[in-house]
Amino acid sequence: MNELRLAADLTVDEGRRARIYLDTVGKVTGGVGRNLTDRPFSDDEIDLMLRNDIKSAEQDLDRRLPWWREMSDARQNVLANMCFNLGIDRLLGFVNTLALMKAKRYDAAAAEMLDSKWAKQVGARAVRLAATMRKGEF
Repeated sequence: MNELRLAADLTVDEGRRARIYLDTVGKVTGGVGRNLTDRPFSDDEIDLMLRNDIKSAEQDLDRRLPWWREMSDARQNVLANMCFNLGIDRLLGFVNTLALMKAKRYDAAAAEMLDSKWAKQVGARAVRLAATMRKGEF
């Protein structure tokens, strides 16, 4: 079998889509004809997507909030977690919270985090992340 040729043929036959869609028989599908209804992601695929998404959040933070690298690793994780969850554009809407973080006023930043619509939506996640922001350690 010629795997490269098969991959090329399947890409022509199935198409290549970066977004999930319903195929002609109503199966949830993505990529190159990947039937996600009947064949879910493997652990390796999930780990690869997670690594890529973490890298994307890091790159967004480096581009838009370069000062974030001055915080402790634990506080960097908090900001990366929020970026992962919200996306960089929605995260940038936390103007007061980010200003407090940048000014190293972490208790106040944590309070702002908890006083948000986001905190109500994510519940225990916000409480945990705010506590980490306050302490600066895992």
